[in-house]
Amino acid sequence: MKILWVKADFLHPATKGGHIRTLQMLKALHRRHEIHYVGIEDPEHPEGVSRSSEYCSFCYPIRHHVPAKRSLGFAMQLAAGLVSPLPVPVARYRSSAMRRKVDERLRYGGFDRLVCDFLFPAPNIPDLSRAILFEHNVESMIWRRHAEHAAGLARRKYFDLQARRMFAYEGEACRKAALVVAVSAVDAEVIRREFQVSRVEHVPTGVDVAFFTPPPGQPAAQASDMVFTGSMDWMPNIDGVQWFLTEVLPLIRRRFPEASACIAGRRPAPEILALAKCVPGVSVTGTVPDIRPYLWNAGISVTPLRIGSGTRLKIYESMAAKTPVVSTSIGAEGLPLAPGRDLLIADTAESFAASCVTLLESAEKRRAMAQRAWELVANRFSWESVAQAFEALLDRAPRASP
Repeated sequence: MKILWVKADFLHPATKGGHIRTLQMLKALHRRHEIHYVGIEDPEHPEGVSRSSEYCSFCYPIRHHVPAKRSLGFAMQLAAGLVSPLPVPVARYRSSAMRRKVDERLRYGGFDRLVCDFLFPAPNIPDLSRAILFEHNVESMIWRRHAEHAAGLARRKYFDLQARRMFAYEGEACRKAALVVAVSAVDAEVIRREFQVSRVEHVPTGVDVAFFTPPPGQPAAQASDMVFTGSMDWMPNIDGVQWFLTEVLPLIRRRFPEASACIAGRRPAPEILALAKCVPGVSVTGTVPDIRPYLWNAGISVTPLRIGSGTRLKIYESMAAKTPVVSTSIGAEGLPLAPGRDLLIADTAESFAASCVTLLESAEKRRAMAQRAWELVANRFSWESVAQAFEALLDRAPRASP
């Protein structure tokens, strides 16, 4: 097949779950299909364009300024979001240049399939009825959860406004698309129910087990060390880490006073850096060249998310690294895992801390859970199998070009 793939950005550095998922799937698809990739280039990361040949045959970089978060330009976008019918996260990536390029490619490229990767580039696709909409998250669900957990009346009202606008836009886009592909059966059912869409399928999440498996002779992790991995400029991660450090960690330290926590992920927000300075035994790495040693050297991996949708690759990565996981229900949402066997699930500060203590107290429990989880991801969730599932959906989808 000849596939036109449209995304709001390029895939390197692959430091986000969405980047990793798309990158691994496209690498597999690229071995069998001709991939043409349209994305917004980032001058700060030229490797995004220069390394695109790893997953596509042709790339079309688009120049479009996306203001950095916490910048004046971003503040202006937030202000515009008070009156614009388009939700702010989508409006940030609306680009007439990208729309022209997609239109041109569709007119003259003879493409078999068109993929809109994430909701954000959807305004740049002239006719969504010819596109497969790949929904890594149900975006309106994320914004609803932001509104539920926002501190202060003004923030709650703003998040609620954006949630309602996202719900309206996302529903319209899903109903227009030729096919919607979710990343879990849970998200697929939400899309069917909330947006009255019948053309919905889902593909699982994968992991590179060989890459994450600890090498022979890897030293045993320190039981008291806990790690959180993920992009630290993403609001759900910021909220989850704040909750963990302020409400969960103090309870853990009643049993393990020396328990430490490492927050490993790119672009840590100022509030996370400030909080880490106030809490002894907490380190914040920022961007790291290789996340694996942080998993291998931790007693447990925590996913304390209270906001989110889609599926968290970090959980499968921890399992592949043989690091036992404690997560909230939202953190593990959509993953076919058995609580108590593959990981521990807890949703209150007290139960989350108790679950961490249970594992920290017993090396045998940690080893047994880690081994069961590793066997699960090794046997069922390779990226090649995920790409094959997506490929089967592409086979059945409508043709992109007339």
